[in-house]
Amino acid sequence: MTGPRGSSGKEAWAGRISAVQPRIRLTRSFDQRSHSYQGYVLRIDGICGGDAGEFLIAVGEAAYEKHRFQTGMEIQGQSAPVDDPRKETATFYKTSGIKVVKNVENKPSADPPFHGVPPDLETYRARGHRRLDTRTYDAKCATCIWGCRMPVEMIIDQWNPSKKQYRFEAFCYGPKSCPIYRPGPARKVPGRKGMSYIEEDWVDEDATAHRGPDD
Repeated sequence: MTGPRGSSGKEAWAGRISAVQPRIRLTRSFDQRSHSYQGYVLRIDGICGGDAGEFLIAVGEAAYEKHRFQTGMEIQGQSAPVDDPRKETATFYKTSGIKVVKNVENKPSADPPFHGVPPDLETYRARGHRRLDTRTYDAKCATCIWGCRMPVEMIIDQWNPSKKQYRFEAFCYGPKSCPIYRPGPARKVPGRKGMSYIEEDWVDEDATAHRGPDD
């Protein structure tokens, strides 16, 4: 979406929140992985830069703590287009001037996909995640507070860190008993000299072993 920009290079937007999910980056180096917990991604149904439609806005943790975003809220603000789409699921970031036009009055449903105010980033980190089938995410989990679509930076050769590849992966931080959940196929991570690492099921099991089925 394009439209007139101010001197800051940001575009004004306004609309209704249709989803709130964590903004998390994943770095892979063969069988090693690390996460960067950066904030939240808001899916907005509204107008951005003069164009109507649905768009993704990245916001920081401070904005989340102030406004407690959740599905159904009507908000407005200004954001800049992302510099590198390979490293962001959102289309816009560096958000400022957020105002809540209308808050949510009804309580969210207790059934999945789960809505309401998402937890803080430390809660996501502590819970751990399981891989989530991409088709399941797109069809059923794209609005759930426990779903997350992460940009993934893969370092192909640890002796030559500049050699990288990028992709997106979906994960679930939600209850293990969720009837919607589907893991999808094991993920393959490319390495140097044509080698590859298969991330087996035990990785997810280990990451969430401290949680019960309904936690």
